[in-house]
Amino acid sequence: MSDEQTATTGTRAGFVALIGEPNAGKSTLLNRMVGAKVSIVTHKVQTTRARIRGIAMEGASQIVFVDTPGLFRPRRRLDRAMVAAAWSGAADADVVVLLIEAHRGLTEGVRAIIESLNDRSGAAPVALAINKIDRVKAETLLALTQKLNDAYPFARTFLISAEKGHGVQDLRDWLAAEVPESPWLYPEDQIADLPMRMIAAEITREKLTLRLHQELPYQLTVETETWEERKDGSVRLDQVIYVMRDGHKGIVLGHKGETTKAVGLAARTELEEFLGRRVHLFLQVKVRPDWLNERERYSEMGLDFSDGDG
Repeated sequence: MSDEQTATTGTRAGFVALIGEPNAGKSTLLNRMVGAKVSIVTHKVQTTRARIRGIAMEGASQIVFVDTPGLFRPRRRLDRAMVAAAWSGAADADVVVLLIEAHRGLTEGVRAIIESLNDRSGAAPVALAINKIDRVKAETLLALTQKLNDAYPFARTFLISAEKGHGVQDLRDWLAAEVPESPWLYPEDQIADLPMRMIAAEITREKLTLRLHQELPYQLTVETETWEERKDGSVRLDQVIYVMRDGHKGIVLGHKGETTKAVGLAARTELEEFLGRRVHLFLQVKVRPDWLNERERYSEMGLDFSDGDG
């Protein structure tokens, strides 16, 4: 589409980076905006590893969301690669949205993000979205809004509940007007640019995270090894769950394999709903003691291995 055509049709398109501390509600907001589950949502922190993009259509605007890993103080290679991915997502975006939790307020982590924003956001406007507003009183919210706007010149402030949907449409309308005039970047019916193999792996990893709680916080990863389209319209997926120790393998399998079976069933059910067709899912558990330091694993997660260099 030429610039002339763009002007005539009045289409807009651009990238919006959602940044914030772990667990601020970025994935929930992305899923609410896009209207489909494309980003893993759990109660655990640091669950979003790759820059998952979801696409929302609002009028003549196409808003491409970059859901970044939560910003925190990195300790390991994986942590450093995740934080680098988050800031890279913010640097490449047309608009940045800083999401913070109303009940946690201006934490030390939020202060650090605001300091970094001064150096990293470039010319992109930064909006503030205060999430989980139902958890605090109106006067607390007012004081917090003032304090945050004193700390950084936000283009706009939105008070929202990503979970319940309050205020989300206002934010969406503003973003639709903020993204630059441009032809659409993706086909209208596409909701995520992440390969389906990776989305499938994320869904299984979410089910594992929910099932195992504190037992294996970040020491496992899931990869979709094969994706086979069947003649009957169904799909066969073979996935590998990588763990770091033999003892972890036993935890993931569970007594007589019951944990893996339950995880497989939950993941398959969600995948069938997501894909709108039958799914045959086969899970294997393998021990790879050093997967956190393997370049290939990072590529599978959509992260840059070299970003983790200390």
